[in-house]
Amino acid sequence: MATENDVRRIALSLPETTEKPWYGAPGFRVKDKGFLRIRSEAEGGLVVFLSDVGEKEALLASDPKKFFTTPHYDGYAAVLVNLPAIGVDELRELITESWRLKAPKRVLKAFDEEFPP
Repeated sequence: MATENDVRRIALSLPETTEKPWYGAPGFRVKDKGFLRIRSEAEGGLVVFLSDVGEKEALLASDPKKFFTTPHYDGYAAVLVNLPAIGVDELRELITESWRLKAPKRVLKAFDEEFPP
């Protein structure tokens, strides 16, 4: 079971990441490009970005207790994550991949040199 504290700890451990409000909720950016947002309690879930809509569909089909979406995200390569239903290791993988999609090439290169994919 993952928590908002796990999200914050994982996200801020990634290079060049800062926390900055995004639509009134905690958001995380790499060099000012948003890659992660904790939705408000009323909205529920964590928004992570994916490589494409096919990956989103696969996650949604894999475990509807962990992954969901709303009409707002239809057509976008982003999925919502139910934090109480996901483990910390899987959460780390999702957050890191979302970060990788938004990180500048030089930041990603340095990261990959230190932590090969």
